[in-house]
Amino acid sequence: MAVRPGEPGFYVAEKTGRVRRVVDGRAVDPPVLDLSSRVSRGYEQGLLGLAWSPDGRFLYVNYTDTEGDTHVVEYEGAAGNGREVLFVDQPYANHNGGHLLFGPDGKLWIGLGDGGSSGDPQGNAQHLGRLLGKLLRIDPRPAGDRPYGIPADNPFVGRSGARPEVWAYGLRNPWRFSFDRATGDLWVADVGQNSWEEINVVRAGSKGGENYGWPLREGSHPFRGGQRPQGAVEPIHEYRLDGGACAVTGGYVYRGARLASLLGGRYVFADACVGRLQVLDNDGRARDLGVQVAQPVSFGEDVDGELYVLSLEGRLFRLDPDLP
Repeated sequence: MAVRPGEPGFYVAEKTGRVRRVVDGRAVDPPVLDLSSRVSRGYEQGLLGLAWSPDGRFLYVNYTDTEGDTHVVEYEGAAGNGREVLFVDQPYANHNGGHLLFGPDGKLWIGLGDGGSSGDPQGNAQHLGRLLGKLLRIDPRPAGDRPYGIPADNPFVGRSGARPEVWAYGLRNPWRFSFDRATGDLWVADVGQNSWEEINVVRAGSKGGENYGWPLREGSHPFRGGQRPQGAVEPIHEYRLDGGACAVTGGYVYRGARLASLLGGRYVFADACVGRLQVLDNDGRARDLGVQVAQPVSFGEDVDGELYVLSLEGRLFRLDPDLP
């Protein structure tokens, strides 16, 4: 889900390839963009993310093509053939990441999984010379004919053997990340392997270069005997994969008005299989909100800071207080 500055309603990416505008709770026809013939249909594939530029001029989408590879493409006003910003070869069908957004710095942030299979067999997440298993930060509209630019303050600019696009690494499959609109902190939910799901926080003012430890660590625990890398970031919260849980879906720190007394300043998230919405309290412990959503695969935030939950079953929910 993405908001276009200066325009009512918001936009939603359908996994099968269409971008829909939603106004007053209704999806508007026809779709504003239809990539159905270009996207792959695997469970972790398809149209996986969208974001409007801060000026509302350009729409950016992240999708896997019919060969399973990742494309980040720019459309001017969601029209025309689009301009490819980034292409990434995907070795396997899973762990594509796919989320993208503009940060408070005006840069485009892109999340990529480790490339898939199981246990990161190619060692992508810890390899700084590869984009997989990373959080990227780029300028999508540079001067000249380059597809994108590299911010000069990215942490690995000028480092031999490292990709300058990389902001953070050691991620397995970052499935939704968001900036706290009040503090600028970056919250990153990373899907685990077989035991642990994790949520990480990068505090505002960070210079980047954080290592989240995968595949040496799963959450704060050794993975296959791996040692914690020096300086690795520990998650602010993790939970064990039991009771039907399967994959964390990252959300937002709530900054709206409707639920301020209940959720104000707290991070809301879910698990894609269990479906229970949870909130992290200030002590880092999660509590159940008593709200159930089938297959929650994404969250959204509108211009007022109110939260929405998107279900893989094709429904969109807004979090509201109980009414008499």
